[in-house]
Amino acid sequence: MDKQVITKLTRTFEDYAHKDGGVEFWFARDLQKLLGYVEWRKFLGAIERAKESCKNAGQAITDHFVGAAKTIGMPKGATKEVDDSNLRSYSLGSR
Repeated sequence: MDKQVITKLTRTFEDYAHKDGGVEFWFARDLQKLLGYVEWRKFLGAIERAKESCKNAGQAITDHFVGAAKTIGMPKGATKEVDDSNLRSYSLGSR
């Protein structure tokens, strides 16, 4: 991958980061769009693979993948609550 593309994606990921109690996380639905997944159900597959990688790295899945809900706008001003996840990064060096 081109170094400029990596730099741009890194900055973009940083723009999407949130903090809660000093813990940095990303909403999965934000990353879904950023990573080019059109359908949530297909991105859920990527999340499941990431959970497996986390487990294989000796990390607690619950420390890095937290269920959440998000309210989204609908046509005519209505809103709807949808499933989401708070995703936290982990370092393989911290095992």
